Amino acid sequence: MLTGDNERTGRAIAAEVGIDEVWGGLKPEDKVVRIREMAARTTVAMVGDGVNDAPALAEASVGIAMGAAGTDVALETADVALMADDLEKLPKAILLAQRNRQIVRQNLALSCVVISVLVIGALTGSFSLPVAVLAHEVSELLVIGNGLRMLRA
Repeated sequence: MLTGDNERTGRAIAAEVGIDEVWGGLKPEDKVVRIREMAARTTVAMVGDGVNDAPALAEASVGIAMGAAGTDVALETADVALMADDLEKLPKAILLAQRNRQIVRQNLALSCVVISVLVIGALTGSFSLPVAVLAHEVSELLVIGNGLRMLRA
């Protein structure tokens, strides 16, 4: 945990939520240095809400701003904005992102298969133009329908 609060406060909060490593009393540039060090080894997510968090949010692999209490600069810098000031929403946001990635990959695969079949069919004369257009439009409806599954979250 990187915090601008004093180290003692940071350690108390970290102990409550089960975080092992704590760096307290950090200035914005100190947070950026720590983020860079961690990013050299692994993917780093940074959660912040203030102007002083914006540089670290920009440096992280994924910047996450706390929406309701977040400053405009933090919200603009972050990749993701939680619309509630509740860190318990973070796991759900991660699950939604993973699910979204899965659906996008499915849609890309389906689109590639359909386009490949249509191109090969058009080149070999297997499909007339109206059949190819109709098949393409139906595939687009399937992609849209697949994407709409995200609404069930």
